[in-house]
Amino acid sequence: MSGEKQPLAGHDLVFDKVTFGYNEHAVIQQASLSLPSGSFTALVGPSGSGKSTVLRLIARFYDPSEGQVLLSGENIREMNPEALLRKVSMVFQDVYLFQDTIANNIRVGKAGATQREVEQAARQACCHDFIMRLPQGYDTLVGEGGSTLSGGEKQRISIARAILKDAPIVLLDEATASLDPKNEADIQQAIDRLIQGRIVIAIAHRLKTVMSADQIIVLDQGRIVEQPA
Repeated sequence: MSGEKQPLAGHDLVFDKVTFGYNEHAVIQQASLSLPSGSFTALVGPSGSGKSTVLRLIARFYDPSEGQVLLSGENIREMNPEALLRKVSMVFQDVYLFQDTIANNIRVGKAGATQREVEQAARQACCHDFIMRLPQGYDTLVGEGGSTLSGGEKQRISIARAILKDAPIVLLDEATASLDPKNEADIQQAIDRLIQGRIVIAIAHRLKTVMSADQIIVLDQGRIVEQPA
């Protein structure tokens, strides 16, 4: 992807009449919404309504076919993709881990982080205890894609990455979906710490996620059908 500009210091996000589709099938249609700095926005709607695509457009995995996504008033299409991604932390359901140590998988959030910083993030994400039970602790090798860990364990590693990264924009795709009830309350506390003072956009499948949001955006068949006035 092209783009040379560096993102500005502010962190307001705006979708301005954004349309995007795969193979001529529009997944997002003429979407306009405002995501102010420090706000928590919940995206709700049926499966296939375009919720995940909104998150991926913010991270610039794709560029809109029409309209624009603005960060601090600047079109993100003109920004350096790597510089933009440094502003974004992502916790998705389909967590991918590299074939490397646990510590280095967390350190993806911040290259050059010290072992102490890695462990502090892991504690906040409630994964330090299970890591210490692994054969080599933080030096334990993870299988390709994280095949040696459970879905909940991978999710917590992903949250630790995001905490370590400390980015101003946080994208959440129901980050507690793969967790058992025993761990969910602890992880929710970690997420609450992660999102303080940031722009947070979360795909919400559960009522309690919606209840804590500053605004709720309802999507249906790629269109925004309800949002705050």
